[in-house]
Amino acid sequence: MDNKTELREFLASRRAKIRPQDAGLPAGTGRRVPGLRREELAALAGVSVSWYTRLERGDAVGASDAVLNAIARTLQLDELERRHLFQLTRGSQRGTAKTPTRRPAAPAIRATLQLVLDQMTDLPAIVQNDRSDIVAMNPLARALYSGLLSGSTGPWNHARYIHLDPGAQTFYRDWDQVASHSAAMLHVAAAKDPFDTELSKLIGELATQSEDFRVRWASRNVHEHRAGVKRIHHELVGDMELVYETLALPGEPGLTLYVNAAEPDSPSADALRLLAAWSTPMPAPAPQRQKEHQD
Repeated sequence: MDNKTELREFLASRRAKIRPQDAGLPAGTGRRVPGLRREELAALAGVSVSWYTRLERGDAVGASDAVLNAIARTLQLDELERRHLFQLTRGSQRGTAKTPTRRPAAPAIRATLQLVLDQMTDLPAIVQNDRSDIVAMNPLARALYSGLLSGSTGPWNHARYIHLDPGAQTFYRDWDQVASHSAAMLHVAAAKDPFDTELSKLIGELATQSEDFRVRWASRNVHEHRAGVKRIHHELVGDMELVYETLALPGEPGLTLYVNAAEPDSPSADALRLLAAWSTPMPAPAPQRQKEHQD
């Protein structure tokens, strides 16, 4: 991954989204490009046109926090987009001399964390890294994501399932939104560690095999999962609406815990209980004592 290229494409895509009237400028006629012109954005942000042009070409030398914040305000970036801009800028300033890093696709987690997961018997819970590799899960999560697990031998990757497995479009009832969020989350991961070779390979694989992913990737949107609702269709128990929360794991850098739950006394709660009963192994029958023979 190349932060200079990502910086260039990100700024251009955000600039194209700002209509002149949204920035207090007359709309005008005969505009050749969507959104603001470079000279308009530079004037609104209080920087020279030549300096902003260099920045949009990936040259971030001399970019101060104050100037980046001014550009972020002019582009009307939200907090996540602003942090993404800073990350791309700082990454491009460091250059590309860093040695590519290889992080294991599915590192082992602490036994105590797996113990906690396994005892969350009523809540599907998984642990993922920034690449969407599934690092750990509890039995109910295995039952919930059985389609993902059956589609490959592992290591399992949520992004690969979403973009390449046709079953994902049935499982996720809001698949279009899920797919957009997935691509946007990979953009955030790439900005954090552009030298992650496994992440680069994953993005290359998705782009090679899915035109839809290429279009979503080219939008340069960014997203972080924090909390929300997932609408899914499970082949065994039907439709469910599950809320989810994400929890950082300070003891496991780079990993995030995703926990799902259903509203109490809802059809989704009934479906989740049924799925939990289906996923719970039956206890082994107790050995029968042989009757004593009487003389």
